[in-house]
Amino acid sequence: MANKSVFASIVGKLLPRPDVKNHEGAPAYGLTPRHKLAQLAATGTLNQTFYAEAREQLDEITRLLPEIEPEFMAKTAIYAREKGFMKDMPALLLAYLSMMQTEHFSLAFNRVVDNGKMLRNVVQILRSGATGRKSLGTRPKRHVQLWLENASDREIMRAAVGNAPSLADVIKMVHPKPRSAERAALYGYLIGKPHDVSALPEIVRDFEAFKADPTREVPDVPFQMLTALPLTKEHWIAIGRKAGWHMLRMNLNTFMRHKAFEDEAFTRFVANRLGDEKAIRKAHVFPYQLMVAHAMASNAPPLIREALQDAMEIAVSNAPAVDGRVVICPDVSGSMSSPVTGFRRGATTAVRCIDVAALVAAAFLRANRHARIIPFEQAVVEIDLNPRDTVLTNAAKLASIGGGGTNCSAPLEKLVAEKAKVDLVVFVSDNESWVDADPNRHRGTAMMQNWQKLKAWNPKAKLVCIDIQPNTTTQAVEQADILNIGGFSDTVFDTISAFHRGELTPDRWVGEIEKIVLE
Repeated sequence: MANKSVFASIVGKLLPRPDVKNHEGAPAYGLTPRHKLAQLAATGTLNQTFYAEAREQLDEITRLLPEIEPEFMAKTAIYAREKGFMKDMPALLLAYLSMMQTEHFSLAFNRVVDNGKMLRNVVQILRSGATGRKSLGTRPKRHVQLWLENASDREIMRAAVGNAPSLADVIKMVHPKPRSAERAALYGYLIGKPHDVSALPEIVRDFEAFKADPTREVPDVPFQMLTALPLTKEHWIAIGRKAGWHMLRMNLNTFMRHKAFEDEAFTRFVANRLGDEKAIRKAHVFPYQLMVAHAMASNAPPLIREALQDAMEIAVSNAPAVDGRVVICPDVSGSMSSPVTGFRRGATTAVRCIDVAALVAAAFLRANRHARIIPFEQAVVEIDLNPRDTVLTNAAKLASIGGGGTNCSAPLEKLVAEKAKVDLVVFVSDNESWVDADPNRHRGTAMMQNWQKLKAWNPKAKLVCIDIQPNTTTQAVEQADILNIGGFSDTVFDTISAFHRGELTPDRWVGEIEKIVLE
């Protein structure tokens, strides 16, 4: 019979040694420069997180960018915008590309700047000095001009909502050359310069007429332009019927406050809109945004709350149904109580990292009725979940735990002790494990050691580590059976599914970014 202690020693030597320290000073594995960029771009919001200040995030990425070739930088900016639905990081990468003498800024611009808010984000970062310049420069100026020229009147009016910079500031900076009398009048109107009132676009004339006479039909302008006016319940109903999907989701309490839901027809309209699958897909909603909407709408009509539950089921419907035994390990430690998009003065999200982790676990359980959920902090936390409950119900149960230190190896240690059979193990964490840190361990992190033991009787098993914070270290080094991925949009489900089926490129998540075609 083999000597177990000798065998364990030999196996341990085969593990890669940790090469960095995480934020807690515990042993960890560093990501490659490309993977670091992907992680920061998919999760970073340039706001303070539990472990890093906003300035630290900016410094981290500016130190990293000189190591990245422009093509991959452009693809990452597009991926972060189109797949991760991020705002700040894609804008930052685009601003950095503007200083490089390559075509990649131009190739990425229109795909990153897909609305007026993104246009203002890019201009703000360009002028901030964060990327080494405080002016737009010739090429960025030309692209901003082209965006203004090609945008519809409605897009221009939507872009006019917001400051620092305002759209009027942007127009004054780039001096766009209007191609028509109508657009010349619109620019003059927005920046407060003399203009031909008769040449103004219809949407502006309708807005000014409504301001003068609120008995007229509510104009099709962003509702923020109307809120300073004396609006009635009927006005709010008219606004809601013209509103986009996100506007309805975000302003349910506003409609309640103005008694709009006293109108049964309007209530049915909003419920049908919120639960419309095509509208949900088009809106690119984060599943956690629906969790917040449901929580905030506690006093909304039952029809509205049911619609939000239906919307959640649709939003997470691409959680993969996996052939075999699935284990999901949501991190419920104390650090996971921080806001998922960081602390932002006056606008900190109510959604915590633990809410996102719980939501991912609940979505997997919905798609895999026999999946096992093992929450962890310093140790494994026992919980009883009903796979027949809604995603929102189970997510709320998981998110109510919380507290304690982070021990990423705890769930694997439990599975090893049980000699459990597994095919896919998914962690949702900030990866800042420290409880299981051993300063004398030189043969892999505790998580890697336990994964290797588990693989002894599960040779085909795969491990996925979803990181929902802008960190650049991991507890499980990337290899054939281990995937590290960042982000909190539902697109991570597609990546996990492809990885489980063995369909990802050799570089896995980074390879997904590489697939983007620049044209």
